[in-house]
Amino acid sequence: MKTPETARPRPGAAILRTALRRNIGAMIAGTVLMGLYQAAETAFPIALGLIVEHTMQDRSLGSLGVSIGSLAVIITTVSLSWRFGMRVLQKANTTEAHRWRVQVAACGLQPVARDVDLKSGEILTVATEDADQTADIIEVVPLLISSLVAIVVAALALSLADLRLGLLVMAGTVAILSVLAVMSKRIGASTQEQQARVARAGAKVADLIIGLRPLHGFGGNHAAFGAYRKVSTDAKRQAITVARVNGTYAGTALALNAALATAVSLTAGWLAFEGRITIGELVMAVGLAQFIMEPLKMFSEMPKYVMMARASAERMALVLNAPPMTTPGPERPEPGGALEVDGVHHGTLQGVKFTVAAGEFVAVAAYQPRAAADLAAVLAVNVAPQTYGGVVRVGGREISDLSIEAVREHLLVNPYDGEIFAGTLRTNIDPLGSGREIAEAVEASMLTDVVALHREGLDHVVRDRGANLSGGQRQRLSLARALAADTDVLVLHDPTTAVDAVTEQLIARNVAKLRRGRTTLVLTSSPALLDAADRVLVLDGGVITAEDTHRNLLAGDEAYCLAVAR
Repeated sequence: MKTPETARPRPGAAILRTALRRNIGAMIAGTVLMGLYQAAETAFPIALGLIVEHTMQDRSLGSLGVSIGSLAVIITTVSLSWRFGMRVLQKANTTEAHRWRVQVAACGLQPVARDVDLKSGEILTVATEDADQTADIIEVVPLLISSLVAIVVAALALSLADLRLGLLVMAGTVAILSVLAVMSKRIGASTQEQQARVARAGAKVADLIIGLRPLHGFGGNHAAFGAYRKVSTDAKRQAITVARVNGTYAGTALALNAALATAVSLTAGWLAFEGRITIGELVMAVGLAQFIMEPLKMFSEMPKYVMMARASAERMALVLNAPPMTTPGPERPEPGGALEVDGVHHGTLQGVKFTVAAGEFVAVAAYQPRAAADLAAVLAVNVAPQTYGGVVRVGGREISDLSIEAVREHLLVNPYDGEIFAGTLRTNIDPLGSGREIAEAVEASMLTDVVALHREGLDHVVRDRGANLSGGQRQRLSLARALAADTDVLVLHDPTTAVDAVTEQLIARNVAKLRRGRTTLVLTSSPALLDAADRVLVLDGGVITAEDTHRNLLAGDEAYCLAVAR
């Protein structure tokens, strides 16, 4: 007996059921139209047999005219039912693929990361290829049913001529499907492995592009390219394996279908020779034997597509069903509140404790860069609150009790490597197009010289990842975006490491001025920013070891002087 856990449906099956359920109307319409198409296709050789039969008996122009008219109706039905049936199904397929792409993308863009062991490049593959192949189930089921309709109609028509012909078609169809069902399972497994390897190759090339500049800096680009070549070669080999399996499947299906058609034709010929069926019935039987190869081919291919859709659905389930890293609470912080870190243990942090009062500008000088990165990760809620010791409070409320949207609204952590997007300077600074604080943010971040360099000003085009900007320009653009957000609490992590000392001095003064009355925390070793802060906290060995103004610490703390003096 299965336990409740093992008896539960697999996630991929649930995704396929969802796709089928919300497209039931389109699938019914498509099935009716495609069934009509297959029935009309089947009627064509039947009509030819009847024409031969009656024309030979009646030998009248009237019978010939009725026959030609009947053929015209059948041909028109075939054309229109196929056209509109495929239009309905492909529209539903495309719409369903779009829904899954959006849903996977929404999971990737959620404020709380999901606990899934996939890189961004792999998620991209899931959101494109896997979403498309999962949605193919919308077309597969109607085509499967309509093909079955054609085979049943052909079997019934042949049974009217001679029962043995109909039984031969039905028995042959069952035998073919039994063989191909076994082969389709291997296709599903091979396809799933191919998709996984292609996704890993996509993730590798995405990482390579992101790190291209630093890789060139120390000559590591060739080694990185070699690593990508290896992953891509693995994907190529698996693709060849899948192609070989698909080829074997298609060849076997074609051979079995041809064997069945041949068997029907030879049996019909033998029955006609024995005088058990008429010449018209022989024409019908031979025509149906040739015709049923197409629906049989389609019918025999459907298990393969079902397995491919199932494999893709299973990969989508890795993203869609993955639990969030943390479960946010329902509360909201008090506006303009303080930031409090109380005994946080995470990574290199060994019980960090400090408070930034509302409206205060505080700098943290971390002697170990990793400690600053760990603190930034905790404050950005990139680490689930339940996975570290201590608490973080925003506006007097613990982060674990706040909705993640509320945290993002009140607390912004700007990383040292903030992403730059393709677009313009303006869209990078103000992605939502709110128009707030843009001029002030540009001036405070000293981005004014970049704007002045180009005739388009803020509408100057920025390439993907800021490829046409220098490192300092990208850093200032990221800083401008953080300042323009104008959040109650702003945390900046090394915002000026790529700018010169003079510009750094101006940025420090401008940020302090612009953020006056707003809670600001800067993780930095920049003397200019440390000097602009109301007070400096020294983070050493995972704990706060000193607290004073920058100048007092310079005068009385030799270790501090050695760590930050330039």
